[in-house]
Amino acid sequence: MSTYGIPLLVLATTNSAALTGLAFTLEWVPRLAAFGWAGTLVDRYGSRTVFVLASLIRAFVLAAGAALLALQPDGHAASATVMVLAASTGVLAEVSYLATETAGAAVARDAGERAHRVQGTLLGIDQSATMAGPALAGLLLAAGAPQMLAAVTLCSTLASLFARRTPRAEPPVTSADASAEAPSGGLRAGLRTVRSLPALTWLVAGLALSNLATGFLQAAGPVMVTEHYGRSATAAGLVWSAAAAATLVAVTTCRFAIDRAGLWKVGASCAVLASLACLATARAPGYRSYLVLVAVLMAAEGGMAIVLRTVRARLIPTGAAASTLAATILILLSPFPLAGLLTALTPPDLLGHVLGGCAVLQAIGLACAFTRLRTDPAART
Repeated sequence: MSTYGIPLLVLATTNSAALTGLAFTLEWVPRLAAFGWAGTLVDRYGSRTVFVLASLIRAFVLAAGAALLALQPDGHAASATVMVLAASTGVLAEVSYLATETAGAAVARDAGERAHRVQGTLLGIDQSATMAGPALAGLLLAAGAPQMLAAVTLCSTLASLFARRTPRAEPPVTSADASAEAPSGGLRAGLRTVRSLPALTWLVAGLALSNLATGFLQAAGPVMVTEHYGRSATAAGLVWSAAAAATLVAVTTCRFAIDRAGLWKVGASCAVLASLACLATARAPGYRSYLVLVAVLMAAEGGMAIVLRTVRARLIPTGAAASTLAATILILLSPFPLAGLLTALTPPDLLGHVLGGCAVLQAIGLACAFTRLRTDPAART
């Protein structure tokens, strides 16, 4: 709800495509800055503790934002409020995300050869929430910004309460090296680990280029739906709910396909489908075709996500799992603030052309990544 709802909120509050793109950048830049120290915190204190604290702080920030928008629904104060919300919720979302990814990687390692099924299940849970969140955010935004933010506050509070009732997913790292390591050192160590694993390096680099295309699609989506196709904010949220539904089906299908065809064949097929769908989305003639193509694109991205998660769980050593995960996620998400800047600097009538250029880069990056991955043992099983 926050990832897709906050940009919709900014567009509804400011009525500015440029500020919507800038808000997307403000949402992602602090996220990237958080990864170094967030990985160290999870390694040191455990994923459950970090997740609970991040969720509680996010609930407080959202509640404060809802109160401020109720008092000042428009004007400069409202614009400043939504921009601050974009930045702060971005940081807290990534801290909790890294905590859950670390716990999921530990479970996948324990599953051995069935790691891809574990990762598919976890991704399916995530996509189920993503399926409901954007549409619900769009509907609540039609009722009012405070109502939408209150709903996200409730979700974040419940998340922290549920997490407190679960057993610790993995013991926190308590070695002298981990406790003495500075946040920047943790991230540097993670980057060194990624560079030492060629298969992971190529896969992460290719998916980072792919994320430039999907990030631009996310940042420009509200503007394209409302201005190009003349639809409402609710319709913009519906696009991503439909995409999440398609991804959920694709994730379930890919889990069984990998059992039969292998990890690389399924990943390469998804890469081809994602590239073609993104190129077609740039020239979508109407809202319905745009919705369908975005759904196909994100479904293919979901299949590639299983490949990434599985390869990552197999290759990353257990000693500094959170720091290495933080490094891979940092690389993967680095294109998102750039996508926001591209949206802010691009006139609305040229958004489709820029998306086409991003699609070409996506195709090149994925082709190089899966060509290199084909010969790696981690992807052949």
